[in-house]
Amino acid sequence: MVDAAETALLDSVPDGLFIGGEWRSATSGATLDVQDPATGDVIKTIANAGIEDGAAAMDAAVDAAAAWATTPPRERAEILRRTFDLVQKHKDDVGLLMTLEMGKPLAESKAEVTYGAEFLRWFSEEAVRIFGRYGINPENTGRMIVSQHPVGPCFLITPWNFPLAMATRKIAPALAAGCTVVIKPAELTPLTTLYFVKLLVEAGLPAGVVNVITTHTSGKVSAPIIADPRLRKLSFTGSTEVGRRLLQQAAEGILRTSMELGGNAPFLIFDDADLGAAVDGAMLAKFRNIGQACTAANRFIVHEGVADEFAARVTERVQGFKVGRGTEEGVQIGPLINGDAVEKADALVQDATDRGAKVLAGGHAIEGPGTFYEPTVVAGVRPGSDILREEIFGPVLSIVTFGDEDEAVRIANDTEFGLVGYAYTKDLARGQRLIESLQTGMLGLNMGVISNAAAPFGGVKQSGIGREGGFEGIHEYLSTKYTLTPNPFAG
Repeated sequence: MVDAAETALLDSVPDGLFIGGEWRSATSGATLDVQDPATGDVIKTIANAGIEDGAAAMDAAVDAAAAWATTPPRERAEILRRTFDLVQKHKDDVGLLMTLEMGKPLAESKAEVTYGAEFLRWFSEEAVRIFGRYGINPENTGRMIVSQHPVGPCFLITPWNFPLAMATRKIAPALAAGCTVVIKPAELTPLTTLYFVKLLVEAGLPAGVVNVITTHTSGKVSAPIIADPRLRKLSFTGSTEVGRRLLQQAAEGILRTSMELGGNAPFLIFDDADLGAAVDGAMLAKFRNIGQACTAANRFIVHEGVADEFAARVTERVQGFKVGRGTEEGVQIGPLINGDAVEKADALVQDATDRGAKVLAGGHAIEGPGTFYEPTVVAGVRPGSDILREEIFGPVLSIVTFGDEDEAVRIANDTEFGLVGYAYTKDLARGQRLIESLQTGMLGLNMGVISNAAAPFGGVKQSGIGREGGFEGIHEYLSTKYTLTPNPFAG
């Protein structure tokens, strides 16, 4: 049940598309409903963009591109910094909005506000540090000038699981680099992006620099935008399956692409690990965001000497979790995003148990309103189980065992994905070996959460291409130009 404060907040969220600096209805008048996954209730009805609206958004981004590219970096930086300040001012509202449309506990939503806002501050600082270089060529026949330039209009597609952070992680570097954007938030969680863009406008963002289209026909609306010869960059966060299709489409226009795709994160625990710290890290790596994160630990690969103790400790912790609507005091596990997510989690657990695994806690969907699944621990998972191959995206912790380091690494790398890994060990040399042997783009070494705006986020293998955040993040939106001039001292 939505209370008065929630109603007031939802009423403050724009319900239209944002194109060329104006909030407007879809050309067709079509709408889509946004639901609270904890109750199934519709909490807001917003515009549902069609192909013509996507084209209008692209036109607006193109029209604004030249002026924004030549806007002084300091001015672009100040807009991002003012937006950061506004997000801080409205952090409680932004956090609550995420909980309402996505379901995560309110404490986690507020943590995402802190994390997501940091991209605004970080890239406001990077905007004024876009450097090139000048030098003599080796033959001394000329002078080499290397300069950086905005790539041009960008199309950004964000997922439903981190509604603020995924928007800021893409929009902030694009704006800092001098690029205009069309952003399409996920159909399931569009409200946070709409609210955030309202804050960008309040901070002084010029018309057309950011355009927002919300739609429940993503593929139909996105395809013409990607095919538009004026588009220069595509950035997507989501499943590997969808990422493959988008890369195929992007290939036609030879677009710059950033793809942050699926994961199958291993969480290695060696027999010398601080087991208490490993359990704490496991709770964060697995159950943050209700397990609905590409960085969530998917496979707990535990040394056979400590596996039983680890399983007992995590089971005790999991059995103590409070499940409920994310707005309720003390809730640690909210609803999954929809019924399909519940069915997938249940199917993975059932497949594992059919193959001989044992459920130590949970293991069932929760009856009643909303889309809830019990926080679950499954031990003794057998090779070949679906839960070891597929991204769980739910509150299910699966345990397999190993005998030595080589076996642990082999199991960890036995996947087509390579986004992030986690490892707990007190052995420094082993930690250094894991940095080199684990096939992942990121590693949490004795850490259960690694995301940081100052760090390059991204994976290898089928977990994607490109990096977001860090010094590297802004260069995803810049092109490098080399210019040669004659030797000014030549006779």
